[in-house]
Amino acid sequence: MTDQPQVAPEQTTDLDAEAVVAYLRAHPAFFAEHDELLLEQRIPHQRGDSVSLVERQLKLLRDRNIEMRHRLSQLMDVARDNDRLFDKTRRLILDLLDASSLEDVVMAVEDSLRQEFQVPFVSLILFGENPMPVGRWVSNAEAQQAIGALLGTGKTVSGNLREHELAFLFGEAQSKEVGSSAVATLEYQGVHGVLAIGSRDPQHYKSTVGTLFLSYIAEVLGRTVPRLTQTLRPVR
Repeated sequence: MTDQPQVAPEQTTDLDAEAVVAYLRAHPAFFAEHDELLLEQRIPHQRGDSVSLVERQLKLLRDRNIEMRHRLSQLMDVARDNDRLFDKTRRLILDLLDASSLEDVVMAVEDSLRQEFQVPFVSLILFGENPMPVGRWVSNAEAQQAIGALLGTGKTVSGNLREHELAFLFGEAQSKEVGSSAVATLEYQGVHGVLAIGSRDPQHYKSTVGTLFLSYIAEVLGRTVPRLTQTLRPVR
């Protein structure tokens, strides 16, 4: 097989540079039509070892432009994530409003959070002295003893919980796999309970993470459960 002649890297660079120069000469208004590229060019403007004020200003503008692009990209990512969360939350809330039984509610919550939201650990617990045959029910005293600190705030909390709190929410076996979690309280017209979600990642649900969508779901649950428990008989 005959060896093909190879072009040295220096020759390729020269050819590319010559092509660029020729193009710019043929299109003298190029930078006037694409002035945003000027901030990305490195054009020395100096005398000896001193750097001119113009070059310093251009460098600052270039760095600031890069930083603003990064911030804009991050904001766009957050906006896209929020759009996806909103759409999933909307579908779940509609399913809860259409539910005709408490069993439908429990299934809708667990299926949506596990399948749509991709949450590995989900727990819906209702409090009452007369437990119903559907879902998980505990007495108010038992809930206060296990997670009273979480219920006392009346707000949705997130972060790293204590071992006995995780065991109560997710069970002894699963609690050992939960790295971080978020817990929303249900409290409306005599209905009390919690909706908890967990992740294996200790940093996933930080104490500063937004819990707006989980709070919305918990509020809808609090208003949906009462009308569906009236037809159920307590477990004796």
